[in-house]
Amino acid sequence: MNETTTTRANRNNRLALLGIKGMVAIVVLILIALLGYILITGLPHVSWHFLTSASKEFGAGGGIANELFNSIYILLLTLVISCPLALGAGIYLSEFAKPSWLTRTVRTLIEVLSSLPSIVVGLFGYLVLVIKFQLDFSIISGAFALMFVNIPLLTRNTEEALTAVPHAQREAGWALGLSQWRTITKIILPAAVPGLVTGVILSAGRIFGEAAALIFTAGQSTPVVSYSDWNPLSPTSFLNPMRPAETLAVHIWKLNTDGITPDADQISSGASAVLIIVILLIILLSRYLGNYCYRKLSGTK
Repeated sequence: MNETTTTRANRNNRLALLGIKGMVAIVVLILIALLGYILITGLPHVSWHFLTSASKEFGAGGGIANELFNSIYILLLTLVISCPLALGAGIYLSEFAKPSWLTRTVRTLIEVLSSLPSIVVGLFGYLVLVIKFQLDFSIISGAFALMFVNIPLLTRNTEEALTAVPHAQREAGWALGLSQWRTITKIILPAAVPGLVTGVILSAGRIFGEAAALIFTAGQSTPVVSYSDWNPLSPTSFLNPMRPAETLAVHIWKLNTDGITPDADQISSGASAVLIIVILLIILLSRYLGNYCYRKLSGTK
């Protein structure tokens, strides 16, 4: 009887493991098929001229230089705005907040904000930033809109990274006579750096591929700018945060909805391939930096 039960249990385990492996294989195949299709159809249209030339509204042969720069610029501004806020919120929730209705409410609001569709964030940014505060369609409007998308993710990641640090390290800092704040800054944060870096870079990948929130905030056009003008207050400077800026993801959406250039399909395919490659590089960079920080801080090789 026991042998029969054991045999049946082993068989059920093998069947369950086989089913799980099958589901994983299906997911992997779907991802490979999707990425493979985008890269195979897009990479033949990618060239140095394509990456360094400006887009064209009507004629063929345009590139994505301005859109690619705008995506990177908005990404950097969003991280500069959201990272300090998310870091502070994550430290408070992990190290200072006591279990109470207020803490539960804050965590619930963070979860709700992180689940909001990007289009809702874009419309909110349009009503508040573009119309109410009269920032118009601009890079700064897009960065503030993406801030609302990024802060919940970074806050949750910061809290989880800090919580993962063993409590014994906190007790060691207190035993040395360090205050709670110095324990956090000198012991807890350095130990959590690998997780923090990974979270920031992964959130950067989402920001780089965002489109819906930027359609109504950063705009769908890019004025002629000078890359030799380094004065951010100049209307023609590429660093001016008050100018409208069509990002790469918005450019792809625009080409597929109302693109009138003769080679709109080719440009869209090439831009999609570039977008995917950049996001993949961001993911690989996050893994490398996370492992590097872990080795440096832990002393392992």
